[in-house]
Amino acid sequence: MALLELDKLTRRFGGLMAVDRVSMRVEEGEVRAVIGPNGAGKSTLFNLITGVLTPSHGSVHFAGESITGLSAPRICQRGIARTFQLTALFPEMSARENVGLAAQAREPGRWRFCGGGAVFDAAGRRADAALERLGLSAIGHRPAGLLSHGDQRLLEVAMALAQEPRVLLLDEPTQGLSVDETAQAVETLSGLFTGNRMTVLLVEHDMEVVFRLAQRITVLHRGTVIADGLPQAIKQDEQVQAAYLGGLA
Repeated sequence: MALLELDKLTRRFGGLMAVDRVSMRVEEGEVRAVIGPNGAGKSTLFNLITGVLTPSHGSVHFAGESITGLSAPRICQRGIARTFQLTALFPEMSARENVGLAAQAREPGRWRFCGGGAVFDAAGRRADAALERLGLSAIGHRPAGLLSHGDQRLLEVAMALAQEPRVLLLDEPTQGLSVDETAQAVETLSGLFTGNRMTVLLVEHDMEVVFRLAQRITVLHRGTVIADGLPQAIKQDEQVQAAYLGGLA
């Protein structure tokens, strides 16, 4: 049984078909990339999986249960965490405080007046562990707004990891990074995925990053899956090249 399964997932915005009957199975421990040109429906797909949007048709199953139509907080508590295309941090708070706040998102009793100290302590431990896994422990005390853009992007990954997800969704994790920052981010993420056998769904525009990190690739074009397979097969797929890769193979 797949850990995450999409069945004919569809989303319309008026007359626009943003996601058109997308079906996908992501196995536990798999790193899957979703690629496609601008407007292909990648971010909409992420929003459907994480409850930001409700499907017009189709379903999302996670760990054998339907999560179709659940709110974003409830889906997070089930065990799906994500990053965003645009950096979403509290710039005046420290890196550790940002991660600790994210860690509380999965705690059902996070806003209780009684017994809340245990929640905060647990969140702090998860924050420290997530920062260490991303190599950010040394800058945990610094305000997030003063970090380099590369460290801010990794900090967002740490925030998602602190929620202890079973599936991690990364939306353009290297967007806006320099060549050197991208290389460092890829090295860090590659070690993270390999060392922890994580289940990851990755949207990324940089094909070198995709081919370095992903075990399998799904290609969207105009909201529809046009190819799905191993990286080498995707490189050589003529339909993919015509739609997106521009003759990369």
